Amino acid sequence: MSNAIVIVEDDSSIREMLRYYFQSTGYEARVYESAEEYFAAEAGLTPPVIYLLDIMLPGMDGLELLRRLRAARETAEVPIILLTARTAEMDRVTGLETGADDYVVKPFGLMELQARIKAVLRRTHRREDGLLRCGELEIDPAARTVRRGGELVELTYKEFELLRLLVSRRGAVLTRDEILHTVWDYDFTGETRTVDMHIKSLRQKLGDGLISTVRGVGYKID
Repeated sequence: MSNAIVIVEDDSSIREMLRYYFQSTGYEARVYESAEEYFAAEAGLTPPVIYLLDIMLPGMDGLELLRRLRAARETAEVPIILLTARTAEMDRVTGLETGADDYVVKPFGLMELQARIKAVLRRTHRREDGLLRCGELEIDPAARTVRRGGELVELTYKEFELLRLLVSRRGAVLTRDEILHTVWDYDFTGETRTVDMHIKSLRQKLGDGLISTVRGVGYKID
């Protein structure tokens, strides 16, 4: 499953700032200066987890790129956030009507953008009908069961949600705050023991080699 964010932004300073920020938080950041560059480079690649599109692009603008992404079967359901100028109200309205999930007005803060991304990903998350597999693990989201090497593993409700989050974002480092906000849907400022205790329990039930600790950041499953 992809952990990539695609960013199409013609301002090089914004583009590189976003690349550095998202790579530092565990995402694969694929960045492009124009829609044309995006189409040339992304052919055959797995769609990202989310798109960030500047509206005012050279050549094909962000709204036309949005229309094409929504029209393509493989990207029709991928969340899209528009990056817009403060005065571009009609463009924002058109973007939302065309299928954008949200917009962020420039200049924006990275924490605001990250919060918007998390909110969009929560809203657009759809229950997987198929199985999730990770090594010997087989996760059935519909039945809410986990099997390891074919053997059923009994998990609590929150343990299951935590495991599913880590597997669905496989390869990405998730901070404790992000895990708390996503799994518990609540902000525990400065609280880490809740996550750490559930990680410890999952390791006892699933084995120590599955979930990695990234010191000073959080947890991930490779």
